[in-house]
Amino acid sequence: MLLYVLIAIFLFGVLIAIHEWGHFITAKLMGVRVNEFSIGMGPVLFSKQKGETRYSLRAIPMGGFCAMEGEDEDTDAPDSFLKKPAWKKLVILSAGSFMNFVGGVLLLLLLFSQAHSFSVPVIADFMDGFPNESQEGLIPGDRIVSIDGHKVHIVSDTQVYFSLSNGETMDLVIERNGQLLERKDFPLKLREYTADGTKTIKYGLYFAQVDATPGEVLRQSWDTSLFFVRSVWLGLQMLFQGDAGLKDMSGPVGIVSMIGETGSHSGSLAIGLKNVCYIIALVAVNLAVVNMLPIPALDGGRIFLILINQGFYLVTRRRINPQYESYIHTFGFVFLIGLMVIVTFFDVTKLVR
Repeated sequence: MLLYVLIAIFLFGVLIAIHEWGHFITAKLMGVRVNEFSIGMGPVLFSKQKGETRYSLRAIPMGGFCAMEGEDEDTDAPDSFLKKPAWKKLVILSAGSFMNFVGGVLLLLLLFSQAHSFSVPVIADFMDGFPNESQEGLIPGDRIVSIDGHKVHIVSDTQVYFSLSNGETMDLVIERNGQLLERKDFPLKLREYTADGTKTIKYGLYFAQVDATPGEVLRQSWDTSLFFVRSVWLGLQMLFQGDAGLKDMSGPVGIVSMIGETGSHSGSLAIGLKNVCYIIALVAVNLAVVNMLPIPALDGGRIFLILINQGFYLVTRRRINPQYESYIHTFGFVFLIGLMVIVTFFDVTKLVR
């Protein structure tokens, strides 16, 4: 397990480096001075000054930053972040999340390029005793298009939306021979089936397989990335609705622990590495989405305030005092640190248990 924990920590560092490099390279392209580019937080292990920028490697691998001139303080320097037009600021702030998303997609491409086939949401067969096989119900060859109004792209979508149903029925839209058919209040629920001589609780469906052609690899990689995005929004929705709480969230400690467990329970080192990389791709896309939320101190919060400032200027021909924005981001940073401490506490509690 230790090997996979070390691999997870290393890959976290890679994700952070990719994110901060996105900010760094776009800042340079937009003419913004970068005072320091750091991978990691805490005490400096290595530092080198090159031109106007100091490049640092710090002791704690969970974090990093790209310190731009005028990002958090007022300055008259023409090459400061503060003095650049809004569109350049938006490009720089969006670049970190963009690079994380691209990194996630590329990692999925690498993993899926080694596959021989993929499951698709097309019914291939039913488990013995499935009660709803008929022309008026489901038959082999039906493609599941949507579940309870949620569009289905990959098999993972069916697993999520099945689990969110009322447990008894669901509204399905299927494609059969090129025609879309509705199945309102369709009685599809978990039942006990016997598969390969073992009793199991399933929905009774076997899904079809397609060859892993280059086009299918691209499609599966993209659709899986979007599935990760939908999963983030679904998790946030459940959090705000009270269906999930802080105890259900995971921070770096919980994620590293999960990666270690996943890797150690894999059949071989090769399979373990593939499973770890899949989780890291999920984390990369999650970081891309969460970081763009309009929360102070996150890039999305900074983007939101820039847009508010632009709207305020269009109406009043005056800018909001940058000091107020600094106060908001400081409050947001303190809030996020507090949230991280709470989530980490729950993660450690789960480990102890």
